[in-house]
Amino acid sequence: MLITYHDSTSREVEIIDQEVPYPDGKLIVSRTTPSGVITHANQAFIDMSGYSLHELIGMNHSILRHPDMPAKAFKDLWDTIQSGRKWHGYVKNLRKDGAYYWVKATVIPNIRNGELMGYTSVRRKPSRSKVDSCTELYATMHPGRQI
Repeated sequence: MLITYHDSTSREVEIIDQEVPYPDGKLIVSRTTPSGVITHANQAFIDMSGYSLHELIGMNHSILRHPDMPAKAFKDLWDTIQSGRKWHGYVKNLRKDGAYYWVKATVIPNIRNGELMGYTSVRRKPSRSKVDSCTELYATMHPGRQI
């Protein structure tokens, strides 16, 4: 499948309709530049994404965007964090192998001396009921393939 991102870049990916369960007791943590380029990824992030640390560092976080995610969800995320506020939401992420996993995400702007340095994202295991309701909601939003 060809995925086209909001910045008009695109890439070919294989999509597998297989969920990888989020492990109990783990937090996925990453940090990015203000434009979303990954500068730090913890081991849980590496394990769940299927990418190596070397493959993640320097890539835009959008590498994980599953085509089922509505573009409106990411617009809300960016509008919120660029205004300096914390964002919370449920996200279906695409793994390197084409499978997916759901997260409950919190993204926080990193501001030092009044200057935006980047963002920290912490992901937790979502409840099954929230995943089910988000799956239904996102399907009604007709996301197309512009993510």
